[in-house]
Amino acid sequence: MHEKAFQDYYPDHFSHCYGCGRLNEQGLKIKSYWDGDETICTFTPEKKYTAIPGIVYGGLIASVIDCHSTGSAAAFAYRAEGREMGSEPAIRFLTASLHVDYLKPTPLGATLTLRSHVKEIKGRKVIIATELSANGEVCARGELVAVRVPEALVQSLVDAGKNL
Repeated sequence: MHEKAFQDYYPDHFSHCYGCGRLNEQGLKIKSYWDGDETICTFTPEKKYTAIPGIVYGGLIASVIDCHSTGSAAAFAYRAEGREMGSEPAIRFLTASLHVDYLKPTPLGATLTLRSHVKEIKGRKVIIATELSANGEVCARGELVAVRVPEALVQSLVDAGKNL
């Protein structure tokens, strides 16, 4: 994929997340993109994310679903407002609720594909449904309720970043 990832549009003060922050040296640095009316992310877990030999740790699965889904919520919100990704003021979301169903063990060593679609956009709330697949089989499904970050919090983050 040659277009910029959603996460590449995040302002610096929103780029420190362990899962998707480009400025977090220890983070996963997942990348999400448009694929028609859905969003997509691929990620290959390292061996250190083992639950039991050959199986991916469930907490990692929840983390990548969470980060891909919040990034997708922002992308869907930009699209719903007819705005370009990265235009100001920045649109960012925080997780209000995350539900993950683990359907089958996720094999370690496989590239994971996450596909999301929007279920609802209403006011500051966006609901995202995500499927996580490995080797063409759906291993987990997630539903995330994301809440738009209020402007007051955005400004406090910008101010805090100036003091780092």
